[in-house]
Amino acid sequence: MHTFVDLIIDNIGQLCTLPSQHGPQRGADFGTLGMVEGAALAIRGEKFVAYGPRNAVLENYAATHYLNAGGRVATPGLIDPHTHLVWAGDRADEFEQRLRGATYLEIAAAGGGINRTVRQTRSASLPDLIEQTGSRLQRMLRHGTTTVEVKTGYGLNLETELTLLNAIALLDTEHPIDLVPTFLGAHDIPPEFADSPDAYVDLIVEKMLPAVAAWKAEHWPGTLYCDAFCEKGVFTLPQTERILRAAKAAGFALRLHADEFVSLGGTALAVSMGAVSVDHLLVTTPDDVAKLAASETVAVLLPATPFGLGIPNTAPARALIDAGAAIALATDCNPGTAWCESMQFVMALATRVLKLSPAQALAAATVNAAYAVGRGGEVGSVAVGQRADLVLWDVYDYRHLAYRFGTNLAHTVIKAGRVVWQGDQKDPA
Repeated sequence: MHTFVDLIIDNIGQLCTLPSQHGPQRGADFGTLGMVEGAALAIRGEKFVAYGPRNAVLENYAATHYLNAGGRVATPGLIDPHTHLVWAGDRADEFEQRLRGATYLEIAAAGGGINRTVRQTRSASLPDLIEQTGSRLQRMLRHGTTTVEVKTGYGLNLETELTLLNAIALLDTEHPIDLVPTFLGAHDIPPEFADSPDAYVDLIVEKMLPAVAAWKAEHWPGTLYCDAFCEKGVFTLPQTERILRAAKAAGFALRLHADEFVSLGGTALAVSMGAVSVDHLLVTTPDDVAKLAASETVAVLLPATPFGLGIPNTAPARALIDAGAAIALATDCNPGTAWCESMQFVMALATRVLKLSPAQALAAATVNAAYAVGRGGEVGSVAVGQRADLVLWDVYDYRHLAYRFGTNLAHTVIKAGRVVWQGDQKDPA
């Protein structure tokens, strides 16, 4: 007697399940693929209901629809746990300035950088923001990404920050990719507060956080994160701590930008406050590596950012791994330093500059990235009861996902049990 399901995917060459034991992979378990060769899997509704050797699945399940994987590799959908995806305009001229020798901090001090995008974004309408962001999301989907964290932070005033949150919420309902919103009002000091940064912190704590909490109560039933940029020339450690403590008291979950250029103590603060992730970590100290390893906070590494800046990638990935910290990868997709919509490229970079193995890079982009956005146990693995987010790759060995770069290897993308893109289609189903 067969059990009937909605979809069976048959003839999978390598099924990489990326198992989780109640948390992200770390230590000796980091890079555990849970591979099944010659596999099939069954989906009912939005969830995986069975997987394993194809004969065992086909003997026990029958389906309304069958999909022949053609011997391809299958993995969980990729998860991007750090993006700044909602913005207007571009900063191509600043890219050219950096090529001539200007630094990121020099450009920012001259009125460029984040505040350049703030000016462009403040002048954009909600439909414009949705259109521009939707195009970026579509490219992410076509490259195999099925869940994306999205920050605000290009408004830096209450009106525009709420507009950005509205854009995220609307896109979450309209686009196949699941979005995880983060309020990043503390992305930079806006120009109108250039001479009084503490007054802007007052505004965040006293006005913006309560208004965003009220927005969440009306518009977002899930977790809403608060982030801040703890960095030289942006927010000091005391300012960051004040913002995060107020956010936590208001019911936000926490994440933090830290140690991108100067170590100010942000990583230790994030760990002490139970942040779900701390991100960048190019100049993280050995003491902070140890603190991360002893915590549940995920270290999110962004190798496309130093690549985009043309600087050495000095994130201590191997030290973090050896110490037992949980590592995830993300694109940091943004207009200034890393306009990258491909987690495939991030995995390729991570193997070369951070010295992750191909299996570790895949784990960091799936199961561990799920924990970095608070969705561990829901997505990021092929497991019974998890959401059926899956990618069939146009390769026959999973190592090609990091071995190759510059070409989109995604063949079929399945989101919540439904085929949403195939490589021979011009547009998603």
